[in-house]
Order: sequence, then structure tokens, then C-alpha cells
Amino acid sequence: MTLTVTEKESGKTIRELLRKDMGYSSGMLKKLKFTEGGITVNGGFVTVRYELKEGDVLRLADEDRPEDTCPYMIPVDLPLKIVYEDADVTAVDKPPAMPAHPSHGHRLDTVANALAYRYRGAPYVFRPVNRLDCDTSGLMLTANTRLAASLMYRSMVAGDIVKMYLAVLSKAPETAEGAIDLPMGRCDDSIIKRRIYSPEEPGAKSALTLYTVLYTDSQSGRCAVLAAPVTGRTHQIRLHFAAVGCPLCGDSLYGSPDMAIGRQALHAAYLSFPHPAKKERITLTSPLPEDIASLLSDPYEAAARFETAAERTLEKLKLIKQQNLVPSNDNFR
Repeated sequence: MTLTVTEKESGKTIRELLRKDMGYSSGMLKKLKFTEGGITVNGGFVTVRYELKEGDVLRLADEDRPEDTCPYMIPVDLPLKIVYEDADVTAVDKPPAMPAHPSHGHRLDTVANALAYRYRGAPYVFRPVNRLDCDTSGLMLTANTRLAASLMYRSMVAGDIVKMYLAVLSKAPETAEGAIDLPMGRCDDSIIKRRIYSPEEPGAKSALTLYTVLYTDSQSGRCAVLAAPVTGRTHQIRLHFAAVGCPLCGDSLYGSPDMAIGRQALHAAYLSFPHPAKKERITLTSPLPEDIASLLSDPYEAAARFETAAERTLEKLKLIKQQNLVPSNDNFR
């Protein structure tokens, strides 16, 4: 990154500019300090205590290097819909059955492989802001630089990144609109599965999900809901609805398989985030995929009600944040 110091920035030390104005973390600053040519002004080496002057050319060697990349991140030409893209962030509409990143049994078929191919020709580091389960479809955001990743992490911690999902449940909840506030955590006998905890139980993590019923199918009894996780626990939406007796259709982990769909009926339909560089908010939406839509006799009615429900949910989330009612958000999904 290269920038020319303006009158506004003149008089500040490099540390002040990077930490307070630009949002560099202490770790990123440390990495720059110990990288050859990491911080220069007008072509010469300086320390972070250097006081900037108007017209100075500040150069930060913060680009990704080959040694930063993962050797197992193999670029693969895979179909992947890009819904937003710039130098700082990329948002994709992930299809079902596509993992976010490589793991055992999934070395060449992930979002990370596809993006590594898209950005081939330069060192690429996969930095997911939010992850989706392999069989959950929809909007997924990645950061393209160290700085963007740091700023997006801060936004996530502050509750400024809003995610809403459309889920189809096996039956309707007791109330048409509400909140599921049940602590959760790992199962002792599984590295994948989660369970509901009592509040006093060791390992319990607070978890809160807001929901609104969009449509109940009179023929099958299935129910489409908007679900907004206030916290971001692994499998939060799936476990919460199962806990109140309304598991997601097709969720074999927390409910039961459904011949009508080969996965859990969960789709990340809405994503809103503050852009790390542009000082504006980006809001993205994704239409309901065909396999989930096929579970409902009138999927268009559910889709039509989503926007209004999302507006109401945003107001609830704003109130929760204003009243500082957000539980500790130390695990994101």
C-alpha cells in the first residue's frame, strides 16, 4: 500500500496513523516492523515513531507474499457465483454441497479452491469473514487483505455484520415471531455435533436466535421462517429449532433425513456489512434455491414476505445493540 500524506495526516506518527486512523491491529503493525522494507517514507527506512509531513510518500509492504499462502490451497476452476467483489472483499453465493475450505475428503471442491483459482497469478490467502456449513447455501463473505480481515473481524465482534437466513422447518413454532435464547456448546462424544446446555453448566455459551414465520404450508405442515442469529455459534440455527421441536427439513444431524431434500433446508439469504474501506454499508440478498423452494407449495409467498420481516428484524437487532443485550459473541459462523 502506498499513500501520500495530506495536511490532515501531517504531524501524526506512523503508529498513530496506522493504529487509530486506518485500523491496523498491533499484530499487523508488528509484522510490518519486522518485514524487510515493511515501512518506508520517501524510499527510506523509518520507525513507527516517525512524524509524517504533508507530501511524504508512505509505503507499507503489507501485500500477501508466497510464504503467507497455504501450500494445500490448490487453485481449481469451479463454478462459483460472485455477488460482490472489490480489492478489499469478495462475497459469493455458495451452492449446497460445497465446503468453505479444504478438509479431509474435500481437497479440491471448496470455496477456497475456487477463489484461489479466480485470483491466481498472485499469492492468495483465504480469509473467510463468515463460514457456512457444507450443505448450507447462500451468501458468504471473504476478506482479500490483512487489513480488511482485521476490520471485518472488529465489525463482527461489534455486531455490525448482519446475517439472516431462510429456513424450512418440519413444522411451525408455537408463536409466529419470537426469540430462542438457549445456551449451547460441544457434545462430549463428537467434534461436530452441538447440544443445548443449562446456563450454569461448564462450557455453556450464550446463544440467541430471532425468527419470524413467513409461510406455513397447509398441505405438508412445513414452515418457512426468517432466522437471524444474534450470536454466531456453530450450528446455532439448526440446534435451536430442533430444541423447540421444529427441526429443519432434511437435517440428519439434529432432526431426520427428508426424502424431499438431501440436505438441511437452510439458506443464507441476507448479508449486510460496513465496507472496510469505502465508509458505506453493503447489503446483499440471495434468492431461494430450487431444492428448498420445492419443499413449499407456494415458495413465492415466503419470498415475498422476507423483505418486510427483514426490516422488522433489523429494528429488533438495533434495539438489542442499543440496550447492550447482545450476549458474548466470541465464536462466529
